[in-house]
Amino acid sequence: MTIKIEQLSKKYLIHNKRKVLDDTLKDRLTQGVKGFFNRFRAGSLKTSGKKEFWALKDLSFEVKQGDSLAIIGKNGAGKSTLLKIFSRITPPTKGRVKISGRVASLLEVGTGFHPELTGRENIYLNGALLGMSKREIKKNFDEIVDFSEIEMFLDTPVKRYSSGMFVRLGFAVAAHLNPDILIIDEALAVGDAAYKKKCIAKMEDIGKEGRTVIFVTHDMWALNFCNKGILLHEGEIVPTDNLEHCVALYSGSNREMPSVDKV
Repeated sequence: MTIKIEQLSKKYLIHNKRKVLDDTLKDRLTQGVKGFFNRFRAGSLKTSGKKEFWALKDLSFEVKQGDSLAIIGKNGAGKSTLLKIFSRITPPTKGRVKISGRVASLLEVGTGFHPELTGRENIYLNGALLGMSKREIKKNFDEIVDFSEIEMFLDTPVKRYSSGMFVRLGFAVAAHLNPDILIIDEALAVGDAAYKKKCIAKMEDIGKEGRTVIFVTHDMWALNFCNKGILLHEGEIVPTDNLEHCVALYSGSNREMPSVDKV
């Protein structure tokens, strides 16, 4: 077992101005300070104008070592929220998550990089965050640089990188620091077609090495290397027989996604 989730649910609070409140440490501190001053001005401890939104609802499944899992679904289905929980960026509201092994992820463009540090420095920073020694990072350094194709800008602060450069370096770092579990969100969508194909081929190689890949994309052609699939709809898993069934349902979802009760 690499990942096992049991009755997993995730709730967000939405202000009446449609601002979604996450529960990372930064968000909690910000909410606490704002809440204090709002109560101070109002002279009351009463809070209002917030609505609950369940991004994930009672999910249970396992991902085994060596699986290449595609998670597909429309925008707002809960895919990115699930990956944030796997990457320990945000905790679940309910349920349990068990993860065995070292996780590397590329979720949003620029995630995990310190903007003031150079590309070179960020490679070492990300390796250290994955628990790697300096010697281990050095061993993979040249491969990362070659794969990213940004050697000319390696000593430039990443705050000056374009979104495409971020993706190139971000994927190269995540894929070449030997994680047990590689998690890739739709960040690859901003890359050019040739580099995207190169990344897909690398993920296929990682799967063949017996490591686990979890991949979210709207491009169904990119899922050929995956051996399993999960289709999410409004925070719930749509029951399917296999990856091909997931893709078939998703491909027809522009007309109407079937209800999870009726599939």
